[in-house]
Amino acid sequence: MPSLPLAGLAPVLDTDTRILILGSFPGAASLAAQQYYAHPRNQFWRLVSALVGEDLAALPYAERLPRLRSHRFGLWDVLGACEREGSLDSAIRNPAANDFERLKHLCPRLETVGFNGQTSGKFAPQFAAQGYRTVVLPSSSPAHMAMSFEQKLQVWRQLVEYAAFAPQPQRQGSLL
Repeated sequence: MPSLPLAGLAPVLDTDTRILILGSFPGAASLAAQQYYAHPRNQFWRLVSALVGEDLAALPYAERLPRLRSHRFGLWDVLGACEREGSLDSAIRNPAANDFERLKHLCPRLETVGFNGQTSGKFAPQFAAQGYRTVVLPSSSPAHMAMSFEQKLQVWRQLVEYAAFAPQPQRQGSLL
């Protein structure tokens, strides 16, 4: 029986986004909840909490997103639609990439794009060609347990190493 086309989640970003984390495509739990990284064993929110110094994982989801944006982080997926049974990236069929052409307009301060796992990491060269700093990260998925949380965090820290030392952009009047 063929699987039905699935639609991804809306991007979480704004004009102040400096670091964008791209997953591959939301898992079944995330699609059902309409929340990024909703599976209780996914380590995403714990990893990002360690990076920003705030326990986002302890907050209700509706409060996590504004707090994530306040730390100049954005969130999206490389795929906007696909067919898939279950949650594994290896089961993705007929993938359709998101439209990233509008990123320069939506996120003019974007510097670093992190790819949560090898599937999304296949898009790193195209982002690097656009001038973004790219970091392919070990997946936060519960299916990727070859590394401990601490080992993953060590690699994930690369997202903020450069950003922590970069000069902050000067704000020029209203953005509206």
